[in-house]
Amino acid sequence: MTDRPSPAFVLLPGQGRDIELGNFRMSLKASGDDTGGAFSLLEAEEPPHFGPPMHIHHDAAEAFYVVSGEYVIFIGDEEHVCPAGSFVYIPAGAPHGFRVGAVPSRKLNIYTPAAMVGYFDELAAAIARNEMDDETLGEIAARHGMEVIGPVPEGYA
Repeated sequence: MTDRPSPAFVLLPGQGRDIELGNFRMSLKASGDDTGGAFSLLEAEEPPHFGPPMHIHHDAAEAFYVVSGEYVIFIGDEEHVCPAGSFVYIPAGAPHGFRVGAVPSRKLNIYTPAAMVGYFDELAAAIARNEMDDETLGEIAARHGMEVIGPVPEGYA
């Protein structure tokens, strides 16, 4: 966290900076710059059966709040079916991943301290340039305190 105070702000429905990631979209609601490094908040809208590889965030805890649809959350060897209204907390260093259920779903991603905005921005840029492969994904992840530990599912990047 930084020592500078963060100004208060309000985003209304539909506001935030969009990050286009191929077959899904995120909307940045709050970055580390906005919160003095305390947290970052992104809203994700994802298609059925979509999900990232298993991974670890080494420098930030992550939490999900399921707004609509359903997610299957994997934490270590545990699997949790999480319908709308579910909250999930994953401490830094815990292996995890998720899969969207059978319908398009939406969730809030919270990282504390603030993290991962640069990861999603770099991922979007590589996808837009059609330069995404497993090696590039691993390099981007490493630059942002994330380690990919499972296979990259088809359709993620």
